[in-house]
Amino acid sequence: MAQTPEEANPDHARWLMEQWTAALAAAIDSMTEQKPEILFAAAEAAEPGKADGEALCWEQGFNDIPQPALWVTAPEKTWLELGRRTLRAAGIEAAEPADARNTYLEILNQSLAAVAQSMSARLGREVVCERGAERKGDKTGGQRFTATLRFADAELAVEAALSPALLDALQRVPDAEAASTGAGALEAPGPEPFSSAPPASKTLDLLLDVDLPVSVSFGRTRLPIKEILKLTTGSIVELNRSVSEPVEVIVNNCIVARGEVVVIEGNYGVRIHQIISRQDRLRSLK
Repeated sequence: MAQTPEEANPDHARWLMEQWTAALAAAIDSMTEQKPEILFAAAEAAEPGKADGEALCWEQGFNDIPQPALWVTAPEKTWLELGRRTLRAAGIEAAEPADARNTYLEILNQSLAAVAQSMSARLGREVVCERGAERKGDKTGGQRFTATLRFADAELAVEAALSPALLDALQRVPDAEAASTGAGALEAPGPEPFSSAPPASKTLDLLLDVDLPVSVSFGRTRLPIKEILKLTTGSIVELNRSVSEPVEVIVNNCIVARGEVVVIEGNYGVRIHQIISRQDRLRSLK
């Protein structure tokens, strides 16, 4: 009987889980300053109808690998706690479930992007995430693992499933690496260190040319509709910021810096005085 890719090369699945759990722990640590210990083990296939209706299942693909490649399923308790824990670190105490969900997905996407970097190094070609999306129900296949995230005050669970196509792709290493480990044999390397720095790749070069909307906010206010309808030429609208306070530099709807307004050859400009911290950027998205 022919073996499946995960049965023939279990080290590939274990290596991938080591990369992902290390990246997940690093992503959580960078956003909360609380690095959990993450342990994982092989799991049985889920029973039909047993999946938690409130669980969040994320389906992720990678370029040049048959889609989808892997799935990550988090019970409501997990994604809610991870999201709220991150937002609390940013100073947001009362986070709505929708905010916690979006924050959890940001952590997850960071960890999967790091996995793509590790796969690029292992396969000797560029691997990037693509076609990621939430899916309903539990119809995932492939080899399953359960991971336990251990914090000082809590334990959270998450499940990952790796497709046979993904594990098969990990076997196709460059000839030079295959020769160094023996004919037809692959020695599973240890986890590559996670780095938050982007890889020097063609993908990064493309991103550097992406245009983002940049605006400057002098202040804000709220007016009832009846007051807005009264606005005419010469009307004055009072903002919530004094003339001595710095203006905000906003990139893609996120406050990234503050500074003072200057005039350059007849045009307005902003002299940057402060770059906003990660926590404040998260808070500005609220």
